[in-house]
Amino acid sequence: MRHEKAARLLDLARMLAGSGEGMTLDEMARTLDVGRRTAERMRDAVWAAFPQMEVVDDPPTRRFRIPAGLDGLFQTPTAEELAALRTAADAYRASGADGRAASLFALERKLLSALRGAARRKVAPDVEALVQAETIAVHAGPRPYEDETALAAIRTAIKGLSALAFRYDGGSTPGRTREVTPLGILFARSNYLVALEGDDPRPRSWRLDKMKDLKVLNRPAPPPEDFSLQAFADESFGIYHGAVEDVVLRIHPDRAEDAMRWRFHSTQTVRPEPDGSVTVAFRAAGMLELAWHLFTWGDGVQIVSPPGLRQIMIDELRRAMAVHDTAGAASGSLPQT
Repeated sequence: MRHEKAARLLDLARMLAGSGEGMTLDEMARTLDVGRRTAERMRDAVWAAFPQMEVVDDPPTRRFRIPAGLDGLFQTPTAEELAALRTAADAYRASGADGRAASLFALERKLLSALRGAARRKVAPDVEALVQAETIAVHAGPRPYEDETALAAIRTAIKGLSALAFRYDGGSTPGRTREVTPLGILFARSNYLVALEGDDPRPRSWRLDKMKDLKVLNRPAPPPEDFSLQAFADESFGIYHGAVEDVVLRIHPDRAEDAMRWRFHSTQTVRPEPDGSVTVAFRAAGMLELAWHLFTWGDGVQIVSPPGLRQIMIDELRRAMAVHDTAGAASGSLPQT
């Protein structure tokens, strides 16, 4: 137990040393999942061990930080942390996200090179043993497009609050050059730039694999102060945006255990029912993508609402049945559309 408490205090010290603006007591409590009084006691214990901690006034509260960082003795990564980093890099590479994989592999090399010889020799065998004992299950699906030149241009524009121009081989006018205010990048089954174009206040998503000749413009293009990329992503099931609707799903008792562990959406609520079924409710757009996902649940899910989602599911089922009907399967030909 004492070892666990010491590890938690060291975690807090690392957070305070790694935060440029510092942390409030409430932020400490929330991050460590403890009460405010416990966070106060932990802060005081860290302060006693690291007297260089300083207080930053941020009315109506105060922030705390360790400005000069921690000695390398306290920063040595564990075998588990390095193995998790390697596993994440391998997962990116296996999915085709070569750019992000290369960044994580570079970070791993920097961490290992920063270790002293004895520490590196001690941790390396454990890292290799853990990596060999874990692997990545590669799922079927599109490989994400990650052109490093395109990503570098987008990131340069975002960091510089500058406008971005590119030729877009998609949409209603393929090949037209666009000038946008970049807001962020969504990494999904396909990767997207989220941006504003012209006077339209609604963010749009642009597929990276359809963007060509990217150029950072010498024109300021700061994002709206109230924009949140995470909130934008949370509006939709998947990547497609549209009208946000209230979704209610009833999961059959046979799949209830799966549903309790499943994340349909970031805003979901999950309620067990007396008959053993589970009700899942959330607000989202992207009903077509949701219908596609619900195919994977087979007869284990019933759409309670909205009616439009039920109709989309029925239409998609009919299309699938038309392709796979007995006559078509016997003849080996697809129906004409």
